[in-house]
Amino acid sequence: MVSSDISDDFDLNLASHVQQLLFPKSSPYCDWACIGVKNLMARGLGGDYFDFIAMPDGCQAVFVGDVTGHGVHASVVMALLYGYIHRASQSFCSPVDLVREINAFLQSFARRSAEFDHYFSTTLFCASIDPLSLRMEYVNAGHPAPLVRRGDDILSLPATSAPVGFFDAPEIQSGSFRFHPQDRLLLYTDGITESSNPAGELFGTERLQQVLREKDGDYRNFLNQLFAVRGDFAGDTAPEDDCTAIVIDFHTPRGGLDAA
Repeated sequence: MVSSDISDDFDLNLASHVQQLLFPKSSPYCDWACIGVKNLMARGLGGDYFDFIAMPDGCQAVFVGDVTGHGVHASVVMALLYGYIHRASQSFCSPVDLVREINAFLQSFARRSAEFDHYFSTTLFCASIDPLSLRMEYVNAGHPAPLVRRGDDILSLPATSAPVGFFDAPEIQSGSFRFHPQDRLLLYTDGITESSNPAGELFGTERLQQVLREKDGDYRNFLNQLFAVRGDFAGDTAPEDDCTAIVIDFHTPRGGLDAA
């Protein structure tokens, strides 16, 4: 029994290590923005997905998603998602086209596995940012609404489509947003907003907006402060879900202010 437990622990540790290898080793260097990410897994293996891909058209793609479920099965689907997105992004630059292809890919697995079909699904925020104009085209497929801090205002980018993988041919709509220099974009998974404290109270979107509004410093300091505030709020309550946050601080567009 002890030997079996050791073997199981080794397998889980190996799977966790492999999953960590899939995540970006560093944020992309951009002359038009600073990009940072922070991730906390609840169980060593998880279903949060994030990535940055330089697109063939010169735009910067940003992805964040949350695969249905937790643990091993979520991590397996996340790995499938990672591989397919990297391949598809070399052929499809439009977020709508990308999400449509990703949906068909996950549906193909769901059809072959009726017992586990609902596990081949994910929320997904898929965005393409033009460095010349700071315009972002995006699809928000059922993901928590990203937040933009512009001065003292907090703006949100609500869902434009259903989560990916649930339907054969979902209606996929896109949104567009043009950033200004000094804007801060926050992408996150619901592990942050659904973190609970010992009293059972949720961290919630309002607290997240308050952190975004009140915490200054560069993107690295902001991410550290956000996770510190979440940790202080949760106290001794262990996280039940993975927590991921991406911050993008925008500067002058590559084409100059006239291009924006």
